[in-house]
Amino acid sequence: MNKVLIIADRVITGPKAQVTDDDAVLVDAGVISAVGTAAELDASVDGAVPRLRCPGTTVMPGLIDCHVHLAFDAGPDPITAVAQADLEDLGAAMAERAERFLASGVTTVRDLGDRDGLAVALRTSIERGAAAGPRILSATAPLTSHGGHCGFLGGEVTTDDDIRTQIARNAANGADLIKVMASGGALTPSGPRMWESQFSPRQLRLIVDEAARHGLGVAAHAHGTDAITHCVAAGVRTIEHCSWRTAEGVTYDPEITHRMVEDGIAVCRCISGDWRLFLRQLGPERADAMVDVIQQMREAGVRFIAGTDAGVPGARFGDYVGMLEFFQSLGFSHAEIIDMATTNSAYALGLNDTGSLSPGKRADLIVIDGDPLRHLDALRRVRHVFTAGRPVCVGEPHESAARAGARVGE
Repeated sequence: MNKVLIIADRVITGPKAQVTDDDAVLVDAGVISAVGTAAELDASVDGAVPRLRCPGTTVMPGLIDCHVHLAFDAGPDPITAVAQADLEDLGAAMAERAERFLASGVTTVRDLGDRDGLAVALRTSIERGAAAGPRILSATAPLTSHGGHCGFLGGEVTTDDDIRTQIARNAANGADLIKVMASGGALTPSGPRMWESQFSPRQLRLIVDEAARHGLGVAAHAHGTDAITHCVAAGVRTIEHCSWRTAEGVTYDPEITHRMVEDGIAVCRCISGDWRLFLRQLGPERADAMVDVIQQMREAGVRFIAGTDAGVPGARFGDYVGMLEFFQSLGFSHAEIIDMATTNSAYALGLNDTGSLSPGKRADLIVIDGDPLRHLDALRRVRHVFTAGRPVCVGEPHESAARAGARVGE
């Protein structure tokens, strides 16, 4: 079905809780054709166009998860699960995880590390309509030091020539961006510690410049305060985790944050749905320090974007809203949180055609029961999902979007 008029109680059209009541959205050939009052559009749109009448619901932009790993299984040993997996089996598992994202209302994901270009292959299948899933932005193999964080994904580099070669390889393999492991990480205990830098400031600048030469931005995994500082100076587009760690604990630098805000560098804090367990594992002192830093960055005007790190141990697929509830617990307003999950994320990812609902935008949208500006939990009650105008059968993850499209007008 190429055209449908969606009629709901309210429509969240854009940033800062821009809401209209008793409104409707006209989808035509994969894009949003019109947004207006239900009465006006119902009267002006050809009666042959199917109507999707959804009383008690909200229409809003599809959700965006800026940090996922479709190749990981969220189990205790993802390294073995990925490195030793049969490619066909791993590809099938990734496709099933992608369907889960879409059924939960996530219409765009940014995959920040897989093996053998599997996320690019899945992206192509979804774009062709051969598989159901969200729009995928893929980083392919992350750049890391020899023996460094996630080196098993195939992106180990040492010299400047290695860096240039790996970036060119990723670009040739269809990467949408470049991911660099600027610091160590917990997933690779044999590598540098989380606060230790894996690249020099000069190398990070080279990575950003070389990525730009291929038309790509850079997402930087950076836990350490030094690594964050160097990434900001290098001009990365987003900083993942951004936990301000040093060997002594948390060392926050407001001056670096100020430059981050000035340069428009977004922060993906990467909180999984099981954040309560994560805080308990950190312990009261470290948890309080983490929360305090997030609040200071918020007050400084940092653009936060939404990411679950789905696939790493404990970060389950399908619990996107749990991540948003972490920010709710810190006092973020529902409007701020929805912006984080939609407009802010689209902007940070360089996607000008999604994240809000206005004529000409790609028709990535969801219909949910209730009002998420009053009750954030409403985001769990997804009734309909559209990706590039194609309707998805929520709750029937193995039915293709094409087949689902035949049922809209019923």
